[in-house]
Amino acid sequence: MRRLQAPCLVFCAAAVFALGGCGEGGAQSGATVSVYVASALCGEAQQSEGEVADLEVRTVCLPPAKRGGDVDLAVAGANARRVTEDSTSVALLEAPGPAAEFSQPIVEAADIAWVETSSGATAMRRVLAGLEGESSTPRQAVLDEVG
Repeated sequence: MRRLQAPCLVFCAAAVFALGGCGEGGAQSGATVSVYVASALCGEAQQSEGEVADLEVRTVCLPPAKRGGDVDLAVAGANARRVTEDSTSVALLEAPGPAAEFSQPIVEAADIAWVETSSGATAMRRVLAGLEGESSTPRQAVLDEVG
């Protein structure tokens, strides 16, 4: 048993040392941030991908929450959880409707910018403007801009 304790302690100490500075200085130059986008807005939003403030900005198109004429709230919830589980996410761009109303509290509870919009291009311009701001982290910069 003692043989396992020493490696475990070394690993834990290394993890604490490595993670000690996380979040204090913002993202590293060249880091990638993700903007999650509802499927209806994805085409316009993808045209705004690129670099801003030494960050690579990528769009992640989410599966449609609308099936036939109905909204599948299970898909809307899964999409929102996916946004909150990604440490690179800075925003969710959502088209107006029931899926947006369902995803909003999930995403906002995680302190991630949530934008209801009918224009993916306009919303992406706002996100990119936020990333050019002076906040401690990219996520906070976008939240400050669009929140």
